[in-house]
Amino acid sequence: MNGIQFNETYPDITVSDQYYERALTVQKPITQTLAKGPGQFTKGVAPKYLDRGKGSHVWDVDGNEYLDFNAAIGPISLGYCYPVVDEAIRQQLNKGITFSLMHPLEVELAELIREVVPNAEAVKISKTGADVCSAAIRVARAFTGRDKVFCCGYHGWHDWYIGVTSRNAGIPEAIQDMTYTFEYNDIDSIRAALDETVAALILEPFIFEAPKPGFLEELAEVCRQNGTLLIFDEMWTGFRIALGGAQEYFSVKPDLAVYSKACANGMPIALLTGRADVMELFDHEVFSYTTFGGEALSLAACIATIKELRDKNVPAYLNEKGGLLKDGYNQLATELGMAHLTKCIGYNCRSMVTFAAEAGNGLELKTLMQQEMIKRGILWAGFHNMCFSHSDEDIAYALSAYRDVLPILKEAIESGNVKSYLHGEVLEAVFRKTSNYNIKPKVTA
Repeated sequence: MNGIQFNETYPDITVSDQYYERALTVQKPITQTLAKGPGQFTKGVAPKYLDRGKGSHVWDVDGNEYLDFNAAIGPISLGYCYPVVDEAIRQQLNKGITFSLMHPLEVELAELIREVVPNAEAVKISKTGADVCSAAIRVARAFTGRDKVFCCGYHGWHDWYIGVTSRNAGIPEAIQDMTYTFEYNDIDSIRAALDETVAALILEPFIFEAPKPGFLEELAEVCRQNGTLLIFDEMWTGFRIALGGAQEYFSVKPDLAVYSKACANGMPIALLTGRADVMELFDHEVFSYTTFGGEALSLAACIATIKELRDKNVPAYLNEKGGLLKDGYNQLATELGMAHLTKCIGYNCRSMVTFAAEAGNGLELKTLMQQEMIKRGILWAGFHNMCFSHSDEDIAYALSAYRDVLPILKEAIESGNVKSYLHGEVLEAVFRKTSNYNIKPKVTA
């Protein structure tokens, strides 16, 4: 079994492959989350199933150990099996999980969210990011009496959003025609296109690119002037860039905001926060309910996680340690004469390795990097999703692996045949947005 070291061989993934063959006969799709599926981890080299985790490390079903920078695609903000959170779950488990009436933890969590999230005049609790994104859009339409939505980023699988992507089968055209995409940092196109038909503008406050000076502030103002509700999708930014999310970090308060990934260290919960006059429509006019919204294990985990994030000043830690990793990668690329070929971008709490167009096929390059990082005991998917359990030793090891792997990447690029260096299948693209949904300036008579 391979471990976190410069292994001589790629990991044995026999048991992973056995589970995969079984799954092919009973599951469609094969994965519950595309980012965790075999298309994003090179088949033939990468494990397909994980068995357990502790801190910043995970073990696959074959017993191979890895340093993990994926953070379960975001939810692990403190670390796997984090004692404080696990104890809160255990204590609540002794009392019960889901009940026939409301639970006091619903009130306690909402009060805590109001303390830490700037726009949280009111709080709605649900289960997944897609849930609260869709609830935000529905209540925005009800509040404004308008139908159209402008969006930027990824906002879940529900009809109103996924219709703007290439995977829009099953979405009625009438619904597709109500959602439009816009380019991040392009305030002029937004200002030109906003009109009295636009109910809401939803965006991730940042993904990897930083907002231009004044962009978010201007966005809030043009939305206010147009009577359009501004929604921040803070699935990735919430509780990571700052305790109160990007709205705290940039001092820009949206009308509504949605959170999920980082706030419960892996337990399923989602939050919608916002203006009381908008949120009160959920009392009678707008329907958005789920049986498991008050599930108590997740509530307990969420409260424990947020208190730990606050008391240990975890966002500052993520910024510091993530900066060491991001800057260290870029320094290595410079030292190796590769700065024109690859760069690590983004905010320190969540950065991404990128490849220049001149370096070649991006998916092939990412596959090669992943293949070699996995051989060295790092479960790598291109991102550094930092958590509180990532130590100085983890970062030093990751940088030593990059120092070993980047020359292989350089050699492959210079050979002109990156694919010949691969031992598994090339990674797949998830999906793409389609260009016909881009916003157009409003027509004037």
